[in-house]
Amino acid sequence: MKILFLSDNFFPEVNAPANRTFEHARYWASFGAEVVVLTGIPNFPKGKPFAGYKNKWRQEETIEGIKVIRVWTYMSENKWFLRRTLDYLSYAVMAVWIGKNIKTDIIIATSPQMFSAMAGHILSRLLKKPWIMEVRDIWPESISAVGAVKNLHIIRFLEYIEKKLYKSASSIVVVTASFRENLISKKVIPEKIHVVKNGVELTKFIPGKPDLKLKQKLGLESKVVVSYFGTHGMAHGLDFVLQAVKGLNIPDIQFLFVGDGAEKEHLVLLTKTLGLNNIIMLPSVSKEEIISYLKITDIALVCLKRNDTFKSVIPSKIFENAAMGIPVLLGVEGESAALIESYQAGECYIPEDEGDFKDKLLQIISNRRNYKAGCLNLARDFDRSLLAGKMYEVIIQTIKG
Repeated sequence: MKILFLSDNFFPEVNAPANRTFEHARYWASFGAEVVVLTGIPNFPKGKPFAGYKNKWRQEETIEGIKVIRVWTYMSENKWFLRRTLDYLSYAVMAVWIGKNIKTDIIIATSPQMFSAMAGHILSRLLKKPWIMEVRDIWPESISAVGAVKNLHIIRFLEYIEKKLYKSASSIVVVTASFRENLISKKVIPEKIHVVKNGVELTKFIPGKPDLKLKQKLGLESKVVVSYFGTHGMAHGLDFVLQAVKGLNIPDIQFLFVGDGAEKEHLVLLTKTLGLNNIIMLPSVSKEEIISYLKITDIALVCLKRNDTFKSVIPSKIFENAAMGIPVLLGVEGESAALIESYQAGECYIPEDEGDFKDKLLQIISNRRNYKAGCLNLARDFDRSLLAGKMYEVIIQTIKG
């Protein structure tokens, strides 16, 4: 079986789409499939090629049994909407141009953004092969929720394209049950929607002793470390967290923010403006390095802005923290909160509610050792190998028609 997977992010990038695609593709290759990932030059989130890569027209490499074809794209830092849109569009054009000459049995295109999905749809027509649309976020609702696009005409046009893509896809894979209900409400045929949630590679995320050298380097000895890992973007509401931290009166607590994004410069400036001395801001680190930072973390912060759209989201970082036995302080309502509460893997506060944030933080500090069993149980139930197998079955069914 030959699988062509379209994703504009891929290893060695470390964001959610890159991780999910890489880990699934590794397993599919081990199952005997010929997997080709058509992607861009790794550059997220700073818009600059990673060391060892150049933004060339086309280049190939093989990574753990996966054939990776990288194409030229217009690169932009993850902060300017129009430039990022050009980035997405250039990838879609190049994916179609190169992909039309690749022999495959099926095409999978992951979204957001929708340009990747549009490329999958076009290639399906050109190659006369079925295609699966993987929906990791509901566009354009998510970009509307954070104010990235306010023009109603643009939003209506994107909704029109969204529905056309859902209709044309042979199968649709969504990452939450709430997403499935959302699509059904938009008249998508229920039988072609499959839920394959995010998860964690348990062979890589293994609890262990803290990296004492790293703790010493960061001045975190004898500190309770609350860490946020990932994109510092418009959707995450990290400015609220900084404002809430200003009013905390908890000795020996330190907040660690690791990552980059559209809001990073603003957050660094806000930290200085508020005079916060219990905040450490660091840039993104590699997938290998992140394990060391997780090992010095006592509490994992996972948050989004308060918006009904985000009630259907389950941030992938929940699973990685859970696998390390780290309790989650969650500022996301809906399906994510239900997951944390059902496994007793942390505490949930009302997003952007300062009083509730402080109460739940104190609660989790006092009882943080009591959450470990729940965290590990959650991670085991969302083992990436099981989820990759589930999606593989969807691929086989879709090819058979």
